[in-house]
Amino acid sequence: MNSLRLRGPALALGLLCVLLPSLGPVGCSSGSPPEAEAAPRIAFVTNNASDFWVLARKGVEDAAAALGVNASVHMPTGGVADQKRVLEDLLVKGVDGIAVSPIDPGNQTEFLDTVAARTALVTHDSDAPDSARRCFIGVDNYEAGWLCGDLIAEALPEGGKVAIFVGRMEQDNARRRRQGIIDRLTGRERDPSRFDPPGSVIDGGGYSIIGTYTDQIDYAKAKANAEDVLTRHSDIGVLVGLFGYNTPMILEALDGAGKRGRIPVVGFDEEESTLVGIEDGAVHGTVVQNPYQYGYRSVELLRAYATGADAVAPADGFLNVPARAVRQADLEEFRADLAKKLGRE
Repeated sequence: MNSLRLRGPALALGLLCVLLPSLGPVGCSSGSPPEAEAAPRIAFVTNNASDFWVLARKGVEDAAAALGVNASVHMPTGGVADQKRVLEDLLVKGVDGIAVSPIDPGNQTEFLDTVAARTALVTHDSDAPDSARRCFIGVDNYEAGWLCGDLIAEALPEGGKVAIFVGRMEQDNARRRRQGIIDRLTGRERDPSRFDPPGSVIDGGGYSIIGTYTDQIDYAKAKANAEDVLTRHSDIGVLVGLFGYNTPMILEALDGAGKRGRIPVVGFDEEESTLVGIEDGAVHGTVVQNPYQYGYRSVELLRAYATGADAVAPADGFLNVPARAVRQADLEEFRADLAKKLGRE
């Protein structure tokens, strides 16, 4: 999930958002017409700009139209500072609710508490559990990581070397996904609070996690990381991408090395090149979230908070949108569902 790599209809939509600055600094408006002054104003803020968020934007648009709210989608591309600027601008505009995917929750908690004191705040995709946000909307990322571990074990049943690629470890979703993978492969009991710091080899259960390679949402760096592993570890068993763009970058590295289809790949999310990789056998499988529901449920919940309607959030503050694994056998059904959500049937 990161620098903008949109194609086809998604590209057209992304360009439209950029070319209409009146709709917000980095966003697109949707929902009720401007004359609906009483309609709640809700903002959906991502942690970067990537194909992953196209489905979330569609969910925001559909919920806004169905529920009669004004909604905007904002995709900061400049890291924590840019995300903070977007949030501050939204507070100045007096929006009635914000859904945000925090980039660095440990260091953003104080600021998020300030946001929560001025408007209804929920998190999505990646949580800030110590903040005053009202609810988190997303998958249980530790369990999603465990599910990814299942795919790795299928692809590499006799054990072997595993390399993990991810944008940044500061994000709560990255930490939890990675830990779920490690605990599953090494045969440990489930413990979402556990954290193995990056930087050392982790062995267990016949597997060796040789490293966690971060790229700070730099696609060129992501590809270079995969190329470096392929050069240094000729016996690597499986390559794992934890953010949506990581798997496509791994595939590009494998293509360059002439090793596509020879080293299994396991990923997250549903970028088109990942799905093509599943189709041709280069990718064993991917763990997919439901970003459409992240967008839809964020608008639904924030509207309830803004209007005093009955909130649809569970008492524990976690609105679970389950993850699922997509293998080759699941691909046709999954593609059909994507097309339906995007209105491309």
